Amino acid sequence: MIDVAIVLQARMGSTRLPGKVLRRIGRSSVLARCIRRLRAAEVGPVIVATTREPADDAIAREAARMGCDVLRGETDDVLARFVAAADAADARVIVRATADNPAVDIGTTRRVLEAMARHGAEYGKEEGLPYGAATEAIAAETLRRLVVLTDEPADREHVTLYVKRHLCAFATVMPGAPDGVRRPDLRLTVDTSDDFSFMQRVLIEADEGPDPAPLPAIIDAADRWLGRVAA
Repeated sequence: MIDVAIVLQARMGSTRLPGKVLRRIGRSSVLARCIRRLRAAEVGPVIVATTREPADDAIAREAARMGCDVLRGETDDVLARFVAAADAADARVIVRATADNPAVDIGTTRRVLEAMARHGAEYGKEEGLPYGAATEAIAAETLRRLVVLTDEPADREHVTLYVKRHLCAFATVMPGAPDGVRRPDLRLTVDTSDDFSFMQRVLIEADEGPDPAPLPAIIDAADRWLGRVAA
């Protein structure tokens, strides 16, 4: 058994921006950028969880090219995919990440895991990061409980939604993000074509080096671009 596995959910069938996870920003796909930043946290292996849809064969190939294990499951039951990934990895804790967030904070995952350990929590997430810069962590056993607790389609699709709606029923910890990365007003995700255009500019400027850039450098680049737009 390992302590932690990072499960990165990805699919080609986004309704607002189909195929976004394999769009290229500079030299790398969005998916590859996500994997690179999650690996830099150095907390455990990255598993890409996608669907069995033929379109997602391309995601499986890109994940394999990056050296990641791939788990494929139901299209809408993402919770079941995560439980299957937890079982396959034999992990105590699962870090949940999504493949539309290529600027995730490298330090947040370790900080959350440390806070969970200190407080004996089964779920944790930092508050105050830019939108798209956070991961969340949940005990594998809690994921298995969720399968029994809810069959609501929204809960099965969004994995931790049931926990967030019933916080009193779970041991949770939600520390505030450190000052250097606390920017809840800033959007750093790829959900729409406008998001993609913005992140393309920001990441090519800030995160094209051999090692992933720290989040403060990406925030600075985003602020510069937003300043140019405002001007």
